[in-house]
Amino acid sequence: SELHPLEPFLPANARILMLGSFPPKRIRWSMEFFYPNLQNDMWRIVGYLATGDKMHFLEPGGRRFDRERIEAFCRERGIALYDTAVEVIRLKDNASDASLQVVREVDLGTLLARIPACRAVVTTGQKATDTLRAITGCGEPAVGECVPMPFAGRDLTLWRMPSSSRAFPRPVEWKAEFYRKVFSENGIL
Repeated sequence: SELHPLEPFLPANARILMLGSFPPKRIRWSMEFFYPNLQNDMWRIVGYLATGDKMHFLEPGGRRFDRERIEAFCRERGIALYDTAVEVIRLKDNASDASLQVVREVDLGTLLARIPACRAVVTTGQKATDTLRAITGCGEPAVGECVPMPFAGRDLTLWRMPSSSRAFPRPVEWKAEFYRKVFSENGIL
């Protein structure tokens, strides 16, 4: 099995916690941070929403994401990042959620204890949503919608976003409108 390669990114002021499923293999990384694969549109979506420019968080030349600017933005706006699985088995040699077998889920209570201002949890794909629902027992929101998710003595909301993966082939601008809703309602934008 494979253990999660990154520490949770938990700014003290975080208002939302974004949870994916699990990082891709390191060979696909363009930086040491969440959503590191250049083929993943997460930082294009965030850049587009924050500045109107989907290339905003790419380094000149477009070969790498700019981790420092991404981290600074997330700290400033209050975005925490981690994944729903901390240990997985890859059933196939790829990054697809379908081939991930979750061995151990995240300790959600411990994460949330470190971000007391957080009121919204955002899942960035179906596997992440399924895993989180297994942990919390909450309902399943439609893509772009939210459901109540009471957990660890806190009134939280679970937002289900469309996957930022290129395996889900929709334009950045289309995906961004879903993220705009959760970011706006939680004071990120």
